[in-house]
Amino acid sequence: MTDSRPTLGVGMVGYAFMGRVHSQAWRSVASVFDLPVRPVMAVLSGRSPSRTADAAAKLGWAAVETDWKRLIERDDVQIVDICTPGDSHADIAIAALAAGKHVICEKPLANTVAEAEAMAAAAKEAAARGVRSMVAFNYRRVPAVALARRLVEEGRLGEIRHVRAQYLQDWIVDPEFPLVWRLQKDKAGSGALGDIGAHIIDTAQFIIGRPLTGVSALTETFVKERPLAEGSSGLAGEGGTGETGEVTVDDAALFIGRFEGGALGSFEATRFAAGRKNALRIEVNGSAGSLSFDFEAMNELWFYDAAERDAGFRRILVTEPDHPYAGAWWPPGHGLGYEHTFVHETKDFLEAVAAGTDPEPSFEDGLRVQRVLDAVERSAAAGSGWISL
Repeated sequence: MTDSRPTLGVGMVGYAFMGRVHSQAWRSVASVFDLPVRPVMAVLSGRSPSRTADAAAKLGWAAVETDWKRLIERDDVQIVDICTPGDSHADIAIAALAAGKHVICEKPLANTVAEAEAMAAAAKEAAARGVRSMVAFNYRRVPAVALARRLVEEGRLGEIRHVRAQYLQDWIVDPEFPLVWRLQKDKAGSGALGDIGAHIIDTAQFIIGRPLTGVSALTETFVKERPLAEGSSGLAGEGGTGETGEVTVDDAALFIGRFEGGALGSFEATRFAAGRKNALRIEVNGSAGSLSFDFEAMNELWFYDAAERDAGFRRILVTEPDHPYAGAWWPPGHGLGYEHTFVHETKDFLEAVAAGTDPEPSFEDGLRVQRVLDAVERSAAAGSGWISL
């Protein structure tokens, strides 16, 4: 049977870790969800002709470009998916929007507030012409996180008073781990703060529906020199050069904050929590109840109803058909994984583009997170002084 849905050609820039999961989403989304449009994986862009060609063949892309500007110029590309380090996000996104291409951009939106402001302004101007954009905070699309937001919106927690957010990883605990691009400020913008701290900032604001209004912070770099890796990619496992280079980003960031409406927040982002692989944790306490989530058990949400004082927290297995996103997949009890969050965000993005509405999180939402990241850095540099947003 012929698929009569209109198609949207996708051009993706970057093919490493994020490129792989985004490719999985583009391949899968139309077979899982009933969409009004069908994405076509038109072209992949990367700097190395041979590596890009190999990645395209493996990941399912029809063509290859070695210059992202040529990708944007192609008539078979209507969507540009940006999966590069943060230092190139602004240039690619602004050019793509100016060319009338819809854009989905990996987080954090940019490396600086000025870049993020320029991107948000370009997105606003493009939206007036019917061109859509979204920043890819995929953890919003975890079914349990989306259910947590629903519970807050329904008033099940009452007045929100506390938010505790952590993102704990351990992948650079070894001081011999090489100096990859994520450890270089000119490419990554910041370290654990921007890489994983951006996620908990956005997730916390998403769940309670309120922005942060001020922060006070500390940051630390535990390993200040690391081995240089051979090759341009700097991937773990490549042979070393015997030389070392300076780590120019934070290894860990801690900060407290206050949300609009008065709720208090505490945040911790570190890549030095030995034994923690991808522990994004959120707990929200309100006057009528609490909820708790840990991505290392991503199909579970823990909920406490203060009206049932003797019951304690109860475990909700978020796999029922009426739970966000879950009904499109497997029977109840058959859990989802990390890659499914990207399928969900791709689905939401395509539906918004087809409907002519602005998808969320918007570039303006990404700018809001960028301003928090900047305030945290400024607070830490000043010795943990309070910075208003």
